[in-house]
Amino acid sequence: MSDLPPSGSAEPVPPADPPSAGQPPADPWAGPDAGPSGFGPAAAGPPSFGPGGPTQPGYGPPPSGWGWPAGPAYPGQPFPGATYPAPPAPGGPYGWYPGLDPNDPLVNPPHAGVGGWFARCVDAVRRGWRQLLPILLLTQGVPAAAISVLAIFLVPTDQFVTGSDGAPVLPDGYLEQMLTFYGAVLLAALVLSPLQAVGWGAGTWVVARQAAGEPAGAGAALRYGLRRSPGLWGWTIVVSLLITVGACLCLLPGIYAGFVLALFGPVQLFERQDPIGRAWRMFHRRFGTVLGRVALVVCALVAASLLDFVLSAVSGALFGTDPTATAGTTAGAVTLAVLAAVLAVPAYLAQLVGLVVAYAEQRAHEGPVNAARLAAELG
Repeated sequence: MSDLPPSGSAEPVPPADPPSAGQPPADPWAGPDAGPSGFGPAAAGPPSFGPGGPTQPGYGPPPSGWGWPAGPAYPGQPFPGATYPAPPAPGGPYGWYPGLDPNDPLVNPPHAGVGGWFARCVDAVRRGWRQLLPILLLTQGVPAAAISVLAIFLVPTDQFVTGSDGAPVLPDGYLEQMLTFYGAVLLAALVLSPLQAVGWGAGTWVVARQAAGEPAGAGAALRYGLRRSPGLWGWTIVVSLLITVGACLCLLPGIYAGFVLALFGPVQLFERQDPIGRAWRMFHRRFGTVLGRVALVVCALVAASLLDFVLSAVSGALFGTDPTATAGTTAGAVTLAVLAAVLAVPAYLAQLVGLVVAYAEQRAHEGPVNAARLAAELG
């Protein structure tokens, strides 16, 4: 190192005068023309506000279109009248909103998409198939098998005959037989529908409680379903009548009513009021989302219907138009009818789980909710 003294005067430099009272200390980084903040010319007075935003003397008007930048909305609960959900909180994963667990086993968070809904449906089936399959086999498969067997014995077996002019002629008593057939099937469906309501209530209870980590045995589920079945059964009749009237007027109104009112069952079980109105509003508020979920559920039911149609065609080919003619043909036709009802149970399982998870997803669009809260709402 050099022993030479540093360049410049060796005289000591007196300290700077302290700032007077009421004035901020000088900014050591400010230039010679800097104002009190150190970042621009000294202001001649307070800032003024123009149509584009604040202006500072010495700077001139701001560029066109400039204004205060819009800050992010508060990520919590929205103000009264605002629409939930609020924008995602900073740092949260996409589709996460305050009060919602993105990993909730039942509630698909907003904007998680059909993939999140489908994954939760699959997880619900994996958790509860041991309880759900026996419940649905008893409450859905048995009524379906009973109606199918009844139809085997009551379906008209007489064939159309050809008249003298070559036109087909109805056999004698054909209309009476058809009225008897449809009347008996309708009466059987009405009598067995309370049992089906027990199954929907029990299955919903199992799905919700298992998602919340609570025990859900098949016996307790059936007792719960039996307790809640009267209300659910009554609303099922109302919805069935609406769909039937729509289908009689024209096929499309009936299909539309079926889609619109698809969530009435979960609404009745979880909320206990206005199931038709709530299902209607849920469908139309998020039309595309609910329509897509219900359409996937309908695909499973259509697949079961196609399977039943194939088995019915096989039964007709094997046992003829009158399967009750002999004991052997009767046993074969009944066996195929029961088999068709059993094979339709997975479709009922898909319907139950898909609609419950779709309902939970729509509740997440309205406010914070999770599996534990939904399980508690069932009672």
